[in-house]
Amino acid sequence: MPSANFRLARRGLLFVISSPSGAGKSTIARRILADDEEIHLSVSVTTRPKRPGEVDGVDYHFVDVPTFKNMVAENQLLEWAHVFDNRYGTPRAPVEDMLHKGQDVLFDIDWQGAQQLWQQASGDTIRVYILPPSFEELERRLRGRGTDSEEVIQKRMARAASEISHWDGYDYVLINDDMDECVKQVKNILTVERIKRRRQIGLIGFTRKLLAPPED
Repeated sequence: MPSANFRLARRGLLFVISSPSGAGKSTIARRILADDEEIHLSVSVTTRPKRPGEVDGVDYHFVDVPTFKNMVAENQLLEWAHVFDNRYGTPRAPVEDMLHKGQDVLFDIDWQGAQQLWQQASGDTIRVYILPPSFEELERRLRGRGTDSEEVIQKRMARAASEISHWDGYDYVLINDDMDECVKQVKNILTVERIKRRRQIGLIGFTRKLLAPPED
């Protein structure tokens, strides 16, 4: 019988978590990363200014607009989009390296990025959308963060309805009215997707070995 540590080789996942700003995707992503050693964050590149406390290369790769445009031109990004007058994108090389090693990659991106990832790697891209319980609660959370000006908050609220309208382009949709429960549900999705047969690339070799006649 296999031991508790027995593991089959499997393909890595592109695990996308999206939501309107303030609905909880970044908090959920941080908790998943803290509790799961098999998944790693895809650190996006962005042209937006660095906020207090953020670390270049950890929270984002901060670049200027000409550098970002050059990355797009040289096909160095898996996906990219304009969001609130800034550009965001996913560097291709580190993601492909992690997948090659059979590791999972977590993406905290919007619906545009999720759609682009799906177009490039539909078989390995799992998309989870997080809804707020109400628009009133969404605004309360945005104000509670204390990081945005009133103008930015209003922009985020105005954009939220447009973003939520893309919920049906996701594989799973959750309502975040309880953070602990929502994190638990996201973890369950990740577990189920990892053990699907098509991702267990080690199964063929294992079953052949299992069914082989015993040696004399």
